[in-house]
Amino acid sequence: MTNKERAELVKVRLQNSAELYEDAYNLFVEGSFKSANNRAYYSLEKSLKALLAIKGIDAITHNGVLVLFNQHFIYNNSSCFTKEDYKIYQSVEYIRSASDYDDFYIASKSETEEVLTQVKQLNDKVKDYVYEQQKEIEITRD
Repeated sequence: MTNKERAELVKVRLQNSAELYEDAYNLFVEGSFKSANNRAYYSLEKSLKALLAIKGIDAITHNGVLVLFNQHFIYNNSSCFTKEDYKIYQSVEYIRSASDYDDFYIASKSETEEVLTQVKQLNDKVKDYVYEQQKEIEITRD
């Protein structure tokens, strides 16, 4: 993949992430907390997949995103991401899974609000990092 193709992939994934976050927020406002948790998780996953694309790597599973994020951005301590960021992704994925698959799970307003806050913070951190790297892969802000 060329730098231009990678830059376009990163840009598309960040746009998708923003759209999914907006969906999550709207679902939250409507009181649909389980669905908001789902959309918030996928917003974060798209954001992290944009981050992976900077390095020319990708994952096809939820766990793969988690492992590669840890390996390339947490474990090596060479970026602005921390173990707390890794834990946020783990936590949001756990809540998304419970929201989607646990018939008896009750998603609360406060928990979903916390998910949205954490996802927004980590998405913003990813965007900041991506734009710092823009010279390497020719990304520009819209």
